Amino acid sequence: MTDLFVKLKKHEAQKLPYVVYCKPNSDRVVGVFQNTDELYFLENFDEKGFVFAPFDGDKRPYIPQEKSDVYVEKIHAVDYFFETKIETKIDKKAKETFGNLVSKAIDCISKSIFEKVVVSRKENYELKNFDTEIAFKKMLFFYPNAFKYCFYHPKIGKWIGATPEQFLKIDTTVLQTVALAGTQSSIDEIEPKWADKEIHEQQLVTDFIINGLNDFCVDVKASNPYSVKAGNLWHIKTDITANLMSKNALKEVIERMHPTSAVCGLPKDVAKDFILKNEGYEREYYSGFLGELNIDFTTFKTSKTDLFVNLRCMKIEENIASLFIGCGIVYNSNPSNEFIETVNKSMVMKKIIN
Repeated sequence: MTDLFVKLKKHEAQKLPYVVYCKPNSDRVVGVFQNTDELYFLENFDEKGFVFAPFDGDKRPYIPQEKSDVYVEKIHAVDYFFETKIETKIDKKAKETFGNLVSKAIDCISKSIFEKVVVSRKENYELKNFDTEIAFKKMLFFYPNAFKYCFYHPKIGKWIGATPEQFLKIDTTVLQTVALAGTQSSIDEIEPKWADKEIHEQQLVTDFIINGLNDFCVDVKASNPYSVKAGNLWHIKTDITANLMSKNALKEVIERMHPTSAVCGLPKDVAKDFILKNEGYEREYYSGFLGELNIDFTTFKTSKTDLFVNLRCMKIEENIASLFIGCGIVYNSNPSNEFIETVNKSMVMKKIIN
């Protein structure tokens, strides 16, 4: 991958946009390098390119295929990285602030204002000699079954992530997505036993997706929920398939589904309103969606869309990495436990910058 990262470093030095990414369990790394520094936005979802959409707002940036050079390189070998022990220092002030937010959310649930909400926090982490190439190769090594990416635009900044969650995958009219919720740390590779809280949360996510798809799709089917490991964490996952009623339904499906209940809550509008008013910071592109829109950059087939939810991610600004971490809150959530869940999730990114 030497040529690809040489191109990446030259592009960044010239302050030109790019994205480098690797799909789950793929042996290919794709680089899309835009030829100008212009910031393009989707208008009707007919565009072809790599989209990088925020959690909130109608402006959805993308790198157009027609304005870019595309590099695809096969992964022949990935550098071996030792597992480094990361100290889990508990920030008492952060724990208290997040605990208050969770308690407020639980209070709203008890008053039936909403059934579930996903709350998050941002943690700043000081970097020492950060190198994009090394960080990306660490993601390839540690997280083969995640969607790994590095996105840069001079008008947006640099974002890096290894997300376990598919948003939508479409081939012509065949749609695939997943319901992913519940989190437990991995202990000796033993599959976890799930509590009622986690099972309930995951079922809410599944129901939201199925109900959303029913308006635009036929033959909506869901698998039984099962445990899946992503990095050092376990989640509950349900696979969902459907057929779009129309090729033109993509925009409607995305706008109905985003933000998903896995990153926002239920009902969506009141949960989102709570998030925007109470989190105390702006999520930006955390919990937005990203990926290939109307183009497969390895085959250039235009019948394909492959989008992911932007989780387990961070924004890089000079020598500071801002990590974004959240968890789903339902009626029987515990504020202390939820904070520990965010600490566990932060390890996904801390592992690649240590």
